[in-house]
This record gives sequence, structure tokens and C-alpha cells, in this order.
Amino acid sequence: MKRKRFHYLLGSIALVAILIGVNTHQGPTVVSPSFTPRDYTEIRESGTLRAVTEYNRLSFHAGKDTLTGFDLELLQKFAQEKGLKLEVTPEMSYEKRIKGLQEGRYDLIATGTVVTSSLKDSLLFTHPLLLSKQVLVQRKKEEGKDSLYIGNQLELAHKTLHLVSHSPALIRIHNLINEIADTIYVREIDKYGPEQLLAMVSEGEIDYAVCDESLAKASVKDYPNLDISKSISFTQFYAWGIGKHSPDLRDTLNVWLEQYLKTKSYQKLYKKYFN
Repeated sequence: MKRKRFHYLLGSIALVAILIGVNTHQGPTVVSPSFTPRDYTEIRESGTLRAVTEYNRLSFHAGKDTLTGFDLELLQKFAQEKGLKLEVTPEMSYEKRIKGLQEGRYDLIATGTVVTSSLKDSLLFTHPLLLSKQVLVQRKKEEGKDSLYIGNQLELAHKTLHLVSHSPALIRIHNLINEIADTIYVREIDKYGPEQLLAMVSEGEIDYAVCDESLAKASVKDYPNLDISKSISFTQFYAWGIGKHSPDLRDTLNVWLEQYLKTKSYQKLYKKYFN
């Protein structure tokens, strides 16, 4: 597992190197700018849209010679049609993505974010981009180790679930604790993203993790010993998040999405990553 995690982190380092290489060809090193929250008028005047996303194979991923990802390609389509330069920052920390948005470092969070009532207090959401849910990641039944296998949600009592720090799934797990009327232990991981958690379960470093189903399905082929069949949450909407200070940006994105989501170009993009 450490080898797989090493390769994943090596890919992240390579990606950073790519980004630094692009920036250094644009001119001399400058002092990091200060940021203020912007709405669409300021973004259009600057000519640059700044987005933050998560580094994973669905949102933003470094391949052999190119950058790929559903959210990245969708962003590129929007920026191209609006005549904007696109700056994308991969950030694994959910908390840092939210903080950067509120500070104005980023204009939007362009990775699938669960639309919840609590998050609506701090974020504006675009039209839903997909439906997904949180699933339990565990190893398949093994001879002599069936006691570890979770067959239903009641069996989560007194088990420890690992998930990314500040994950929206925390709310669902707390509700689940009330539903089963028993204790579920939660351990938040701030060093790694969900793909690394899948690798940790696969190699036996941890027994259980909670992950978005879409990302789990895209990753599980690399870990044939994993089981992701048990749901933790019901199906929910996932969308991009925008700061409360940017209603015009949200409206502009929504108008564009309403049109683009009906096109063959979008259908092809969606099938590329979710089929």
C-alpha cells in the first residue's frame, strides 16, 4: 500500500512541478498577491477565473502527458466560452478549499461537493452535476476473517470509520449513530484524500473508510479485494460551491450549465468519467 501511496504522492509532486514550470515561463518570480472575494464582474474584468479542486481521478488528475478530470474539462469549456483564462489549484484539504473560497483566493470550488442544508449556510451551489452517495469501503469477505465484514449498518456499532477531515459525511455518520442507537467511532484523516484511504483499506492498514461512491467506483478497479456495496447515506446531489459574495458568478454558471448539460459534448464528457 505504501508503494501505491508513494506513486500517488509522486504524481502530486510531478503535478506541482508541472504547474511551477508553467508559471516560471510567464515571467519573473513575484510576491504572492493578496486576495479579496470577487463576483463575476470583477472576474470578467481581470480576465482570469480561479478555481480550486481536489486531486483525484474524477476531478483533476495528472496523466502521462496531460491533465484530465471531469471538473477540469467542464471548467475549461466554461472558461473558453466566456473568454477567461483558467487557473486551477489542486487542494486535498476540504477545510482549506472552503477557507480559500471565503478569503477570495479562489472564485469557486470545482469538485463534487454534497449539497446539504448546513453547507447552504456558507455556500451557494450551482445546479447539481451528478447524483451520488457515501459508501462504506471495506475488504471483501476472507476465509477466517468474516468477523470484520459489515453486512448492514447495525453492524457498524463500535467500529472505527476513517474519512477525510471535515468531510460532509460526518453529518450523516452522526445521524447514523442516532439511528442505530449505538456508538460508531470516527477518525478524521487530514494527510490523505479518499483515494489514499481506499488504498489503506486494501492493504489492511485500516479496516473501514467512508468515500463518495462515484470516486470509489472509479478507483476500485485498482483494488480488487475491496467491497463498496454498503451505503452509508442516501443518494444526494453534488454540485460546485461558490461563495455567498458571488451570486452573479453562480447565476452565470447556472445559465451556462442549463444549456451545456443538454449538449452531446456534455454527454460525451459525462460518459468518459462516469460510465
